[in-house]
Amino acid sequence: MTHSERPAPLAVHQPTPIAPAAITPAQLVPVQPGTVPAVASVVLPDGRVVTGYAIHPAQPEPIAHKPTVSRAAVNVALGGVGFLSVCGGLLLLTTFVAALTALITQLITLAAVIFGGFIAVQVFSTTGHKGGTTVHIRKAIFKRNHFHG
Repeated sequence: MTHSERPAPLAVHQPTPIAPAAITPAQLVPVQPGTVPAVASVVLPDGRVVTGYAIHPAQPEPIAHKPTVSRAAVNVALGGVGFLSVCGGLLLLTTFVAALTALITQLITLAAVIFGGFIAVQVFSTTGHKGGTTVHIRKAIFKRNHFHG
């Protein structure tokens, strides 16, 4: 398609309602009002007839009035929530303190093991040098790898 050619305009077809046929009084059938919904028929542009019932939107149930909640019940509920929050916070705090205490204990034990190993290496090493480390353990002196008590 080039720019000079334009597409044909679209034809919009509106459905045409069918006029009700002439009804004689002999054709009438007594029906309770409101039991059978009205039927609508529409003729489409291609000649087909569509017939159907009108759909009415469902009406929601009326909202029932909720009873009011007393102020005392609200205060009790909020007090319970606050109490449980405080209990949970205290539980977390004590757990944190216990974990911190265990960590500090482990660090002190690790430092004692490392320092004790360092001292043991210094005391029991059989190096040939004359310089030695002096270590005071319960008033006993290890000097140049010999005990002087």
